[in-house]
Amino acid sequence: MKHGAAMVVSILLASQGLSAQTVEEKWKQGHSRHGEAFDVGPREKPWAMEGIGKAHFPITTSKAEVQQWFDQGHNLLHSFWYYEAERAFRWCVKLDPECAMAYWGLARSSDNGERAAAFMREAERRKDKVTERERMYIEAWAVRFGPDDPKDPEAAPGQSGDRKYDRFKRLLEAIVLKYPDDLEAKSLLGLEGLGGGNRYGAELLLQQVLARDPNHPGAHHYRIHNWDGERGDVALDSCRAYGRIAPAIGHAQHMPGHVYSSVGMWHEAAISMDSATRVEKQYMARRMTFPFDNWNYAHNKNYLSYIHSQLGMIEAAIGDARQLLAAPRDPKYDNPDQYGTHWQGTLALMRALVQNERWKEILEPKTFAWRDIFRDKLWRAYCETLAHIGLGNLDKAAKSYAAHAALSADAKKPDNRQFEQTYSVQSLELRGCLALARGETLTGLGHLATAAARELEMREHQNDPPSYPRPIYNVLGRAYLEAKSPQLAAAAFEKTLSVVRNDGFALAGLAEAYAAAGAPEKARDAWARLQFVWSDADAGLKPLARARALGLQAKPRDSSPGTQRNYRSTTLDHLGPNLWEPYEAPALDALDSKAKRVTLDEYRGRNVLLIFYLGEECPHCLEQLTEVTKRKDELFRLDTDVLAVSSDTPEHNAKSLRIGQLPFRLLSDVKLENARRFKSYDDFEELALHSTILIDRRGRVRWARHGGDPFTDFDFLFKEIKRLNDEAAPPAKTESARKQ
Repeated sequence: MKHGAAMVVSILLASQGLSAQTVEEKWKQGHSRHGEAFDVGPREKPWAMEGIGKAHFPITTSKAEVQQWFDQGHNLLHSFWYYEAERAFRWCVKLDPECAMAYWGLARSSDNGERAAAFMREAERRKDKVTERERMYIEAWAVRFGPDDPKDPEAAPGQSGDRKYDRFKRLLEAIVLKYPDDLEAKSLLGLEGLGGGNRYGAELLLQQVLARDPNHPGAHHYRIHNWDGERGDVALDSCRAYGRIAPAIGHAQHMPGHVYSSVGMWHEAAISMDSATRVEKQYMARRMTFPFDNWNYAHNKNYLSYIHSQLGMIEAAIGDARQLLAAPRDPKYDNPDQYGTHWQGTLALMRALVQNERWKEILEPKTFAWRDIFRDKLWRAYCETLAHIGLGNLDKAAKSYAAHAALSADAKKPDNRQFEQTYSVQSLELRGCLALARGETLTGLGHLATAAARELEMREHQNDPPSYPRPIYNVLGRAYLEAKSPQLAAAAFEKTLSVVRNDGFALAGLAEAYAAAGAPEKARDAWARLQFVWSDADAGLKPLARARALGLQAKPRDSSPGTQRNYRSTTLDHLGPNLWEPYEAPALDALDSKAKRVTLDEYRGRNVLLIFYLGEECPHCLEQLTEVTKRKDELFRLDTDVLAVSSDTPEHNAKSLRIGQLPFRLLSDVKLENARRFKSYDDFEELALHSTILIDRRGRVRWARHGGDPFTDFDFLFKEIKRLNDEAAPPAKTESARKQ
């Protein structure tokens, strides 16, 4: 047997027998002593955050410092920043393991029901050590995150049924009644009543909070959610206040943009969403995280792309979409089959190209990376049919439409039910557009009218931002204009404006329609409104050019319910960068098995796969190193060097029969200084973690995974490395690389 093969067998044998490990053994391998609930989430200690709002929630603790971190976590929860809130609450537990309310905070920060339930059990164990008020909070949330009510026939396993939720709300109401001066109880009760049948009741509660504390971050945030939609104008005062109160939180900048969009204040909407993306990119750069780690980033950027398009800033809208498509991916946190960064980028690009009739770009093979799944087949056939119609290629359009029609049976399958309504609307729109292109005017108008009504109804419930590329009433209005029916055209454009307020495409069409219908005053009104909305629109925008050619005389007029700033002239650079970029890798300063100093400068010009492992006694680590060994030749062909770092000494690495002969450099980080710099250390439990980090040829971190288990999806990593190589210049061959 060859030496390399023997070494692999040795590692595999050493990795067996994992099931009977003690808690202490698992802890030494990067797992929490406190159980699985602590094995995910943030692992580094918090820092004092400014610009997150100020709300005080007094708790019982044996350490005065804990109150500071609890308030920080609680304020972050008011803005739905669960990940950073969890970091603060974990530090509370680190400082005071018996702080019951810290576990309550962890439960509220949790990303799934099982973790929340585990945290709440810890809070309940300690509830006799707190005040009656705190105990009532713990008992209320213990119901919310506890077992389902067996008497509730609606409660599925692992889900909260109506009876259980009603009991939770009654317990929360009891806190408000017993402690009427507790603003946190009122704000949290207001949160539970958002957007439902009692919006006014939630409004009254939140107004009571604001009467006592006009800068309460939760009350302003929840009011925005409560009125997001048709009556967004009710919460405009909170929209103006929230971002000012919590400027360092992306969501606090983002949520006002929802309301501004719903009421047609597109300049303010752009300022909000652009601010949000900048704040989050600043956070990612400083905290060494990625778009797939940041729960709201893709949503922000997708929404900003939509708003840019609504402002007629088409190139900016396309640029937003391409930023999302170029962002690093992750197989767990950004599955391309799901609604993650990549798919939202695809939706944003489709929307911008279809809405602005960029037909040739849609058909370019490199524009979309379509996958062989129903969702992608659906949208590809839709986009390509429209593109071929737009370019006058009716034979090709018929073939694309046939591909779309062939998906009819698949659209009705249970796994595809979420797309069934979209498919139906697409089918009607495509049939209408094809009929019009063939000269079948009445048939085409009929299909489009039905599609427009259904799409508008769908848009009222899917406006976050809308997944459908364009309001079909705008398509119908254009068709009526071409059919010499301006009154019907005006009615169609007005329909769009009833839901998408101050829609520039509808306003442009409306100016044409009213001018053709002999209604000059209405035409001038539409032109005045359009000039304000599209004051910074791209040159050459066709709808704008057609409206301008009418020669209407009117000054720009803002018809929205609030005063707006001009987006282009508003400076936002102080909030953060415009583009997301990979962060510069921290300093690597370690010794190899020959006691030679190693830094990343030695590897400039090549990619580096940096692996932090926990020593040869960690069987999970050995499994990972085995996989790397099997693929070393493939990695080298991808111009990628492997460096493996542990706390073992250089002498140990040199003499080890188990790992000493691995075909890449083993680095020593005895004091774990490198591990701390590269986020491969748990500050809460003071132990090293597994980390797999991909560093590009310029020394920038492009992807990373840290935690209690090592990363072994090398097929994914190879795809990411290939993406990096496609973007970069030809690599340099280092002396270290040639020796491997």
